[in-house]
Formats: sequence, structure tokens, C-alpha cells
Amino acid sequence: MVNIQLLCVGKLKEKHFSAACAEYQKRLGAFCKLTVTELPEVRLPEHPTPTQVEGALAREGEALLAKLPKSAKVIALCVEGVQLSSPALAAQMEQWMVEGASHLTLIIGGSFGLHPSVKEAAHLRLSMSPMTFPHHLARVMVLEQVYRAFQIAAGTRYHK
Repeated sequence: MVNIQLLCVGKLKEKHFSAACAEYQKRLGAFCKLTVTELPEVRLPEHPTPTQVEGALAREGEALLAKLPKSAKVIALCVEGVQLSSPALAAQMEQWMVEGASHLTLIIGGSFGLHPSVKEAAHLRLSMSPMTFPHHLARVMVLEQVYRAFQIAAGTRYHK
């Protein structure tokens, strides 16, 4: 069984997002061993300078990179990444697993995104849309897409 790790900057506080994530975590239990790891978001003033943002991203990046298993295939969610259809994401995940990957890690940054060092460590930079979403909603969306990928691979009717 493949290990899926979701690394997230920031705590999930809203009950509706937590409930949705819990539902997909439960569903994914049949397909993988899922671990969700929340790392603290560096606190910044209300109107941070670019230097303050860069420093915060660097500290968050170091913490994220420290949590990456050496053999993991890494997907960084970032706005400049490629946009894939659900079947294309499923095919990529399945290809990695066929090639022997036993650990997939998906990374969601905080409100200012991801440090370049994290993006460089990724095997895939993925954008969910050209639109902007709250990073807490992105967590629900990523879990749903991972679940959908397993459903597509299994040939079920979930993906229509």
C-alpha cells in the first residue's frame, strides 16, 4: 500500500474544512496510508515587507524540506505549476507507483505560497487553477483529487 503524505503550512481551524478533510481521509484509508502533517505558519505583520515574506517562506521551506522522506515523489502545489486534468493526475500517480514509488508527498504552502527551494525539490509543480483559493480549501481539494485519482485507477464510477 502506498504512503501518501500531505504536508501543509498552517492549521486547519474551520469546522467545515475539517469535516470535509476527515471524510476524504476516511475514504482514502481503503487505498493508501495517509498522513497529514501541519507545520506552523510563520507569523507576519499585517502588511509585511517583501524581505519579511521571503524570510518567512525560507523558514517554512526549511521545515517542509526536513519532513520529506528521501524516496518520496513530491508534488508542490503552486500557482505557476502545470494544470492537469483529474485523469492525467491519476495517470502520473499510477506511473510513479508502477515505477516503484512507495511514498508520494503533496505540499501546500501558507498564504504566501512556497519557497523556491521547496518548488525545486518537487518532481511535479501542480496548479489547481489560475484562480486563487484559500490554502485551507486547497487542502480539501487536494484530498478529493487524490481520492478521485485512486477511483479513476480502480475504474469506478466516481469519476464521470
